[in-house]
Amino acid sequence: MRALDLTPLFRSSIGFDRLSRLVDSAMRADEHMGGGGYPPYNIERLDETTYRLTMAVAGFRDEDLSITVQDSTLNIAGRARPEEEGVEYLYRGIAGRAFERHFQLADFIKVGKASLENGILRVLLVREIPEALKPRRIAIETPNAPQTTLIEHK
Repeated sequence: MRALDLTPLFRSSIGFDRLSRLVDSAMRADEHMGGGGYPPYNIERLDETTYRLTMAVAGFRDEDLSITVQDSTLNIAGRARPEEEGVEYLYRGIAGRAFERHFQLADFIKVGKASLENGILRVLLVREIPEALKPRRIAIETPNAPQTTLIEHK
């Protein structure tokens, strides 16, 4: 197993201790899944605040799929349908097996809408930073600065 030392990052940043666990779990998952997995997917960045997850789920209907978000983890699962009786396959190349995919979401990422069209599942993700957390300018006060008083003009 590869070891990744994040100590230099922790020397100059505060509150990123969760990052170490995230990297470790990603590396373990990559080793167990052979770097790939089923079904194939893309993660796209549409603009500064919008992302799209596109997953190839050929053969699955919308009622076969479930999308849930819990504790900043997006879970997408597909239920396999029962086999059709009386069908004899000479070759079976279309996978219809059940699957479950987990995606760790960054802070303030909200899952928007999901759509299924022509075997492609698209999930829109939006970064919504609360107004209280956006950068704001702080006035600097100096105790020795001369006080300016306004005189009302009548």
